Amino acid sequence: MFRNILAHIPSERPVRPVIEVAIALAMARRSHLDAVAIGYESMGGVGMLVGSGGAAIASAVGAEQERAQERADAAISVFKVEAKLAEIAYGIRSFAAIPAEAGEAIGALARLYDMTIVLQPDSSKSRYDNDIPEAVLFNSGGPMLMVPYTHKGPLDTHHVGIAWDGSRLAARALRDAMPFLMGAKAVTVIAVNEEAGEASSDQLVGHLARRGVAARVQRLAVERGDVQAAILSIAAESNMGLLVMGGYGHSRLHERILGGVTRGMFESMTVPVLMSH
Repeated sequence: MFRNILAHIPSERPVRPVIEVAIALAMARRSHLDAVAIGYESMGGVGMLVGSGGAAIASAVGAEQERAQERADAAISVFKVEAKLAEIAYGIRSFAAIPAEAGEAIGALARLYDMTIVLQPDSSKSRYDNDIPEAVLFNSGGPMLMVPYTHKGPLDTHHVGIAWDGSRLAARALRDAMPFLMGAKAVTVIAVNEEAGEASSDQLVGHLARRGVAARVQRLAVERGDVQAAILSIAAESNMGLLVMGGYGHSRLHERILGGVTRGMFESMTVPVLMSH
C-alpha cells in the first residue's frame, strides 16, 4: 500500500515536481517518506593534476568531494523544509558519489521501499541526474513513479490508464499499481495492436472487476513506431492523471538498454507514469 516511499531529489535539476508529488502522496496515504540526494563528483580537473604529486591530487579530490556533498545537501534541504511543514514522517540522506557509481547505489537503496519517485530525464540538458530513473527501473526490483519535469502539484489519480499488452512486465506494473487503481474513479485499459491471447484486455477488465475496480477498454491499431505517441494522446484526450506500464529493456554487454516504447516515454511523457520491470 505504499507505506514506505523513497524519493530521489535531483541535485542538478528542478526539485519541486518530485517533492510536491512525494509529499502529497505521503500525506494522503500516511506513508513514511525518505528522500535521497546525490552530489556528483567531477574528476575532470583532477585528471589535469596527474604528475603534480600525490598531495596535490589528494587535495583536489577532497575539495571536489566537498563541493559534491554541498550540492547534495542543498537539494535535500529544500525537501526537509517542505516535509517539516507537511508534518509527515520522513528521513533524509545525502551523499557524494562519482557518476558511474551513483545509479547502482540508489538502485540498491530503492530495493527497501514500496515505491521510488524520480524525475523524468531531460535529454536537452546533459545532467547526471538524467541517469537515475533508468538505474532505479532496472535495479530496484519495485515500482518507479516517474514525474514529468513540467509537472506541478500533487499526483492526480482520479483517472488511471493501463498500457496493456498481456506481457509479464505489464502484469507486474498492474499489480504494483493496484493501490492507485482501487482508489481511482475511472480506469481505462489501453490495448494497442492487441492480438488474441489468454491475457486479453477483456479478461483484464473481468479480473479488475473482481477486485472492485470498474474499467473500460480503449483499443487502437497503430504503426509500431507510433505506440508511445498513441498512448500519450489517449491519456491527454481522456484527462488521465497517471499511466501504468511495464518498463521494457534488454541486455547488451551487461548493460541495460531501454526498449523503444519505454525510451519514448522517458523522453516525451506528459503525465506521471508508474513503471515496473
